[in-house]
Amino acid sequence: FSGDWGGLEGGMTMMIGREWWLHVALLCVPLLAVYLHIPQPQLSPALHTWRSSGRFFSFRGNNIFYKDSFGAVGSSDVVVLLHGFPTSGYDWHKVIDSGQIGLIRLAALAFQRPHQYSIFEQASAVEALITHLGLADQKVNLLSHDYGDTVALELLYRSDHNRTGHLAINSLCLSNGGIFPETHYPRLMQKILKNSGFISPLLTRLITFHLFSRGIGDVFGPYTQPTEAEYWDMWTGVRFNDGNLVMDSILQYINQRLKHRDRWVGALTSTSTPLHMIYGPLDPVNPHPQFIHLYQKLVRRSTVSILDEHISHYPQLEDPTGFMNAYLNFINSF
Repeated sequence: FSGDWGGLEGGMTMMIGREWWLHVALLCVPLLAVYLHIPQPQLSPALHTWRSSGRFFSFRGNNIFYKDSFGAVGSSDVVVLLHGFPTSGYDWHKVIDSGQIGLIRLAALAFQRPHQYSIFEQASAVEALITHLGLADQKVNLLSHDYGDTVALELLYRSDHNRTGHLAINSLCLSNGGIFPETHYPRLMQKILKNSGFISPLLTRLITFHLFSRGIGDVFGPYTQPTEAEYWDMWTGVRFNDGNLVMDSILQYINQRLKHRDRWVGALTSTSTPLHMIYGPLDPVNPHPQFIHLYQKLVRRSTVSILDEHISHYPQLEDPTGFMNAYLNFINSF
């Protein structure tokens, strides 16, 4: 009898355990459903002004946002700014607002979901934008950051190899991008998202403002942290049109850099185009001194500007004056 009772007791314990987990699951399902459908934040007045001052052009069935800005130098100088990940052009706003560059074309490259992002298609979108603006026969100056560095290197490769539709590049200035896979250290969330596979739709929906701002803050210097309003503007830009849901696809550029290293690093080391690097040395993604030592070793023709030791991954936001002075010194040197 005691043996039967023990078996019955064990069975009841298992049933109670199952019922407990069932109740938890039933409670979590609606909560998760509500959480995953949190509406995107509203554009702040600054972001609304930013977006309303831009334009769109059609590329392969997608509306691509870009922005023109006229400055004080010479209207004949065309500078194409290529932004980094994940700030979608916001990372250039202090440079643009400085008004020191003659003519800025800002390409904020994004496609509708679902879409498999690639550096090659992003470069083609820039070429299409230049054609759309009627600048195909004019030499342009490329100024890029982070993700945009690799897009710029693909454009440089096409230009140096006379590929059809290529840009006529007058100069190239890079900043804090992982152009060398061997000295590039992606953040933990980037590693998770780019390798998440079939669960990526869930993970991208689970990213919150808190997680995002904490991750972004880690790649700013301790004395150059964004304000709360700037964090919200960055986050709103990521969430706009469900941009957070394609982060895993965009992050495949890290794998593409490794696969096509010879093509893009080769373009950088063999070109005769004037080159410059503006570098924030506190960058944990492209750390000092490994990154800059390798850059100077391999890209001997390039000049380099190393900013203050407290400047990190976003030099154009953290030290816009130092960044602009470095760039203007470069572009006026040839």
